Amino acid sequence: MGGCFGKVITAMVTPFDQELKVDLERAVGLARHLIANGSDALVVGGTTGESPTLTMEEKVTLFQTVKEAVDQQAMIIAGTGSYSTEESVRLSREAEAVGVDGIMLVVPYYNKPTQEGLYHHFKSIAASTRLPVMLYNVPSRTGRNMEPETVAKLARVDNVKAIKEAAGDMDQVSHLQRVISPEFDIYSGDDSLTLPMLALGATGVVSVASHLVGARIQEMISAFQSGNHRKALEIHLGLMPLFKALFTVSNPIPVKAALNLSGIQVGGVRLPLVNAGPGEISLLREALSLVGISVTTA
Repeated sequence: MGGCFGKVITAMVTPFDQELKVDLERAVGLARHLIANGSDALVVGGTTGESPTLTMEEKVTLFQTVKEAVDQQAMIIAGTGSYSTEESVRLSREAEAVGVDGIMLVVPYYNKPTQEGLYHHFKSIAASTRLPVMLYNVPSRTGRNMEPETVAKLARVDNVKAIKEAAGDMDQVSHLQRVISPEFDIYSGDDSLTLPMLALGATGVVSVASHLVGARIQEMISAFQSGNHRKALEIHLGLMPLFKALFTVSNPIPVKAALNLSGIQVGGVRLPLVNAGPGEISLLREALSLVGISVTTA
């Protein structure tokens, strides 16, 4: 499968019903669909799953429901990170208790810790659980970049196994590769940068586009890793219109709209996010058509 968590990890959206309550039945259906279409693992209740607006109880129920439904078919990684170390510890312990396979911990947002603060935040959470940990660096959303030296220190913690790197900086990825051990896995956190990051030694991707083209992303990674770089590039270039369309406005607004357009109903988004407008819908329709995905006429 490759890597501690596989090659293609889908950062799964959280389906909502018409009243914007968590739709567990649709969550199970979506999880099974993703596993059948290229995903080795799923991040459940992460930031793409709108974790900032899910309650603690909603998250734990979602973790347990999806894990029980998919059983051993794929790894379930619970999004348990937040801006509060204490809250993240508590949620990580609850996630472990319901049987998930790993946890993802985002850099704390808004409070902008120092690098020393980041180290102790993640170390404290990792110490609270036996589960493997994936760190998540996304400075455009958190306001703080986790530097490679901090990651290298954390990589020496036994159960810190990987990072989802979404700073968008290839020099930083190169630096990261220089200071970590070969056993520590780097995953692209940006669909459009997966192929460049594979060239820098990344294991795979934590993907949003894999909701729609997971099998093709899996094929791209396999082609690259088997030495067929031309085929990998062809797949990458063919998927670029979708990669870009899915980030025209804040994630997960576009991907939820794209799923609904493609016939996989996941509902809307919770405030303060708002649903995609006519302009975004038009762009998504075009991008889906370009990658060969039929859309509903409604």
